Amino acid sequence: MESAGLNSALSIPLRTAARLPRPVCVLGWGAFKIGRNQATKYPTPYELPTDSHSAVVIGEVLDMGIGVIDTAPAYGLSESRLGAALGSRRESLFLCSKVGETFENGVSRFNFSQAAVAASLHASLERLHTSWLDLVWVHSDGHDENILRDGHAIRSLDSARHRGEIRSIGFSPKSLAGAMASLDHPLVDAVMVELHPDDVTMLPAVEHAGRQGKAVFVKKPLASGRLNPQQSIPWLLANPSVTCVVVGGLNMQRLRETAELTMKKSPRCEPES
Repeated sequence: MESAGLNSALSIPLRTAARLPRPVCVLGWGAFKIGRNQATKYPTPYELPTDSHSAVVIGEVLDMGIGVIDTAPAYGLSESRLGAALGSRRESLFLCSKVGETFENGVSRFNFSQAAVAASLHASLERLHTSWLDLVWVHSDGHDENILRDGHAIRSLDSARHRGEIRSIGFSPKSLAGAMASLDHPLVDAVMVELHPDDVTMLPAVEHAGRQGKAVFVKKPLASGRLNPQQSIPWLLANPSVTCVVVGGLNMQRLRETAELTMKKSPRCEPES
């Protein structure tokens, strides 16, 4: 049977986690490459798309049925380009961003103070042309346990949640100890960890999250383009504690092929009524 056209929505399954307010697609799209091509971990360099090409890519991602998009202030033009392109489609999208890191003049800088986190969040909301984000990650600089112990970033996001500016709080750690500590934090609803068949360091945290009803979003599931999706995606989704696998890239045919690997007899990822 012929494959569907690129503009046809796929029946991408949904998964739930007790600490998320609604189900999410098992496949999300990381919007890094529409905004930044400096200081990356990808094996080959790439040109940034134009504004118009970025808008086409975003539209194709949504048309494909992918209902989760992950971005960040440190992704260069990513938030602004998403804000310009999403329009009314933002309502049904599970939209994630981050706090803690900025990227200017080719250098990352980190600030986890309450004031810096609040300012970062408000700037993201403006760039994304939205009044709320579904999930905001604290993007660690590697000092996971210090950030959690200090608590300023999490408290700032909790205040934003009470104001209705965000719906869930996440933590993106660098270490297994940091992942476990963040999962034990009562205000954290989700973790974002790197996991794939070549790196299973975070597996104990994934299982711990499942026991606690907290969501697990997987970043770099293809090891920044080094692994085959046919090898990694089914392996990840065989774990029921994995909530969403976030893949990046600008190649829509490859993204569709990856999305097709997720399809089973599950509820379709459609807008809420």
